Amino acid sequence: MALKKFNPLTPGQRYRVAVSRDELTKGAKPEKSLIAPKSSTGGRNSDGHRTMRYRGGGHKRRYRIIDFKRDKEGAATVQSVQYDPNRSAYIALVQYADGEKSYIIAPKGIEVGQSVESGRGIAPENGNCLFLSEVPLGAFVHNVELHPGQGGVLVRSAGNSALMMGREERYAVLKMPSGETRRILLTCRATIGVVSNPDHSLEIMGKAGRMRWKGWRPRNRPVAMNPVDHPMGGGEGRASGGHPRSRKGLKAKGAKTRSRTKASNALIISRKKGGLVK
Repeated sequence: MALKKFNPLTPGQRYRVAVSRDELTKGAKPEKSLIAPKSSTGGRNSDGHRTMRYRGGGHKRRYRIIDFKRDKEGAATVQSVQYDPNRSAYIALVQYADGEKSYIIAPKGIEVGQSVESGRGIAPENGNCLFLSEVPLGAFVHNVELHPGQGGVLVRSAGNSALMMGREERYAVLKMPSGETRRILLTCRATIGVVSNPDHSLEIMGKAGRMRWKGWRPRNRPVAMNPVDHPMGGGEGRASGGHPRSRKGLKAKGAKTRSRTKASNALIISRKKGGLVK
């Protein structure tokens, strides 16, 4: 992976930094049997009320149906690596011996023609899906299940991976991308490797219009609002706005929001800042 910088032929290209998509398969089109329509909400709920600000517009998208469970036994061959407008990671189209096709989260370094497997007793190679009971210590994994058979819900964004640190009775100990160390049942599945597109966080849009294409409208700073619009608004001159708060007055940037009585607290060994869960 590499980054591309552009000559300032236009104002939008002056600061533009893009990710080189050399690893994507050229000319590959979405598999028609694995795409579904996706409607845009514009930040509105089912009643038509705006529940999320600064959303709206954007390019039309179609959803790619991803196989997060990886519960089909047998080997599958990678047909292509494609861009997915609905996520930061790339996706890989794989085909099984019986002709069935599916999309999976593409791990870093996967290539067309490579074989990936899922199940018990398979080698812990890049792209293979294993139970945590069979993942070797020190291996990097992604697309991690939180409950057996649920499908991967953790570690799915670009460039992320979790580290297999050990096993305790019926749990595996994983260090998450946030720095949190937690236990997950050994009967859950995970995919070997690091998620593709690791340079995604280094991308610079270059102009406001690119954010509009993604469905993001201009964001107004709270300190520039009036007191009737936001708790941080108002004041004479350029007031700081006080302690950062949400529109509803809840403290932001540092206030703990996790419930002390949440059942899964017993599975968390240490939080991302290194403190033990009490």
